[in-house]
Amino acid sequence: MRYSQLGTSSLEVSRACLGTMTWGTQNTQQDADEQIEYALRHGINFIDTAEMYSIPPNAESYGKTETIIGNWLARNPSKRSKFVLASKIAPGMSYIRDGRPLCKETIIEAVDTSLSRLQTDYIDLYQLHWPNRTSPHFGKHFPNHYRVSKANSEEHTAGMLDVLEGLNVCVKAGKIRYCGLSDDTPWGIATYLKLSEQHNLPRMVSIQNEFNLLHSKDWPYLVEHCAMERVAFLPWSPLAAGMLSGKYLNGARPEGSRWTLTQRNGLFRDTPLAAEAVQAYVDLAKEHSITPSQLAIAWCDQVDGVTSTIIGATSMAQLEEDINAFDITLSDDLKSAILTVLKKYPAPF
Repeated sequence: MRYSQLGTSSLEVSRACLGTMTWGTQNTQQDADEQIEYALRHGINFIDTAEMYSIPPNAESYGKTETIIGNWLARNPSKRSKFVLASKIAPGMSYIRDGRPLCKETIIEAVDTSLSRLQTDYIDLYQLHWPNRTSPHFGKHFPNHYRVSKANSEEHTAGMLDVLEGLNVCVKAGKIRYCGLSDDTPWGIATYLKLSEQHNLPRMVSIQNEFNLLHSKDWPYLVEHCAMERVAFLPWSPLAAGMLSGKYLNGARPEGSRWTLTQRNGLFRDTPLAAEAVQAYVDLAKEHSITPSQLAIAWCDQVDGVTSTIIGATSMAQLEEDINAFDITLSDDLKSAILTVLKKYPAPF
């Protein structure tokens, strides 16, 4: 396993980050225990979770994943220092703090609640799951999906300063070490960095956005911004919610798979063009004797500017397959073939 510096932080994180969002719905405590132990044995020192998990999110699944991790930590306290633990706060959901937005008060409350569930004294990386304003994620990235010209930048900036002040309280108390973003934009990053410098408040060291062969909109503009400002770029969903494994081709819905569950934003990735692209990538993987999932993950890992890629699995076989992808070096011929498909299907959903 290889490692990279997490932005301007002092942390070195594995190129593979263990995602946990299925723990509590598709995966049990025993499943999670096995995944954590396997990941640690294979050099992964970065685990990502969120208060909103498990998914699909609802009032019943809220907090389950953090609780599962906390149960494991309670039985393995000596291993807490062996890995970087990341979590996130979710704004605007009716069953979480009555739907209140991100602000100083909700940050402090959410951190304390997550620490209690996680059964730890500190969170290494605490992230904003998405901003209070609408952002171009979860299928909202095409022109005119929402009115950016109607946004009140002064109002949003004031709210972001309030958020930073809440994070500062938690950093000074030793409850969180570093802060990061999720599902945000270059304007979001730039504004937070400016406010941090102006007011001597915690600096955002990372951002995690969806990034994969079907959804590469962040390169180069957001990724360049991250590289220039030393903000770690952490792709989530390198398999596009499982699509790039090929398991959903031709309308297949394997029993127990994510797409058999109700989705908060619907199956917006499931388009005819996306299916064509997936089939092309599946064919390329077969030609080069690797699995479609490994092709997609290895590509993501080898995109310039990527710091660590968040993987998730519902079985140990999937986890082993995904981790092995980080040992695969894509040949020049394969990278050229992948690029040809990517140019043909640059934004299929």
